Amino acid sequence: MAASSSAHNIDLSLALTMEPSTLTDWLPILPVALCITVGAVLMLIRKHTVWHPVIAIPALALLVVIDSLLVYAVSTDGPITMVAGRWLPPFGIAFSADLLGGLFALAAAIAGLAGAIFAVGDIRNSGRRYGFYPFLMLLMAGVSGAFLTGDIFNLYVWFEVLLISSFGLLILGSTHEQLDGAMKYAVLNLIGTTLFLIAVAYLYGVFGTLNMADIALKARAAPALPTATIGALFVLAFGMKAAAFPVNFWLPASYHTPRTVVSGLFGGLLTKVGVYALLRVMVMILPADLANLGALVGISAFLTMVLAGLGAIAQHDIRRTVGYIVIVGIGNVFAGVAVGGVSGLEGALVYALHSMILMTALYFVVGLAGKLAGGFSLVEIGGLYRSNPAFAGLSLAAFFAAAGLPPFSGFWPKAILVRATLDAGQWWLAAAILFAGFCTTIALGRIFLLVYWRPATEPPAAKVALPLTQSLPVIALMALVVVFGVYPEPLLAIATQAVNGIISPDAYFMSVFPGGGY
Repeated sequence: MAASSSAHNIDLSLALTMEPSTLTDWLPILPVALCITVGAVLMLIRKHTVWHPVIAIPALALLVVIDSLLVYAVSTDGPITMVAGRWLPPFGIAFSADLLGGLFALAAAIAGLAGAIFAVGDIRNSGRRYGFYPFLMLLMAGVSGAFLTGDIFNLYVWFEVLLISSFGLLILGSTHEQLDGAMKYAVLNLIGTTLFLIAVAYLYGVFGTLNMADIALKARAAPALPTATIGALFVLAFGMKAAAFPVNFWLPASYHTPRTVVSGLFGGLLTKVGVYALLRVMVMILPADLANLGALVGISAFLTMVLAGLGAIAQHDIRRTVGYIVIVGIGNVFAGVAVGGVSGLEGALVYALHSMILMTALYFVVGLAGKLAGGFSLVEIGGLYRSNPAFAGLSLAAFFAAAGLPPFSGFWPKAILVRATLDAGQWWLAAAILFAGFCTTIALGRIFLLVYWRPATEPPAAKVALPLTQSLPVIALMALVVVFGVYPEPLLAIATQAVNGIISPDAYFMSVFPGGGY
């Protein structure tokens, strides 16, 4: 028997989204859904590894298309929010995509696609059997989820997803060097995630919500709330994730140990997730705390750049040199965050996007150089210019770009950051940026002179040819670096729009609370 009464009619529109979803509404969650689904399929056919790259590479190409559509959608129509179960925020778990998250997700997808193609020639059958491509898809799911989530606890969850997959990729091969590097990597990153989780718990205790937009609104409405400790914990946790001083020693101790493709993906993607989290949480959600911690972030940026620059010069292993150059880039980004404002944050964002592409390519370059020369020690290898002049020219372009020299994309964010630091009266940060760039130039110039220009001590037993699957991704990535170096206006314009979107996030808030109740 059924009974009904008008007294029991419930207006579900007060709690649920009642309008039908459009295809655009699904764009924020499609990257994660695609990567998890494809990763699961690859696990189901784990014994048929010949199909892994055949499935993964088109899937990652589709991911690039989806993220491109997402960037176009949010740049033209504003941020997009999709909530789980149609529950209205702050109760439903939200995926909120704005221009900042979309740009990071697109750069990550491009690097991931390049890595999947490069891995065809770099990962042997044993590596495929142990799950390289499923781990790669899980890594891309974690990275995409971190860039597109609108819930701060789920930001922590996606951190864990990408960490789990990165552990598997790091030890692929199970050599002693890999296990040693994985232990250092795991311990420091687990400490960082623990600090992150503690900060999230404190944040929930203060605000009673985990939705990023809701937290940001409540923080602005009640600036006297005790959040200084929370902000400090977030800066420390994200600094550890991004490999900023004084918690950066794990990176050069571990990133040189795995296969070349894994090092490239780690150098391009993982530290940038920490950078993104710092921008999202401290700039958009807790800007008052960032203002109070700006001097601390600036000191960390200064020491990160100076010590990493000196560390790059001191290395004899070309892979470890690149690890310190990654850290130099993190110092540049932190300098932009410390300065703040549109110019400082624009420089930080453009540098982070440039670094995601370039550091992936640079690790691929030094990995191929070691493959051609038969080693990675500066004192043992040489002669690459004579044996492979085309590859030497490509490597020189990558070295110039990493040093921040024109006409490559690394020049523009450094110029913006130097100007922003000088305008803010922080000349010491400008000096550190220039000094670190000088050290990077010396370190990479030393590699080119010794590894490429110096004659080989012993003639190679046989000439090693680079397969197209390994040379093509490097060429494609470097083409992007050159294009944005020669014609930077579109990237700079969209970066300015993204920065304005987190400094004044009204459009982001409106996408989460479309009724305007905030």
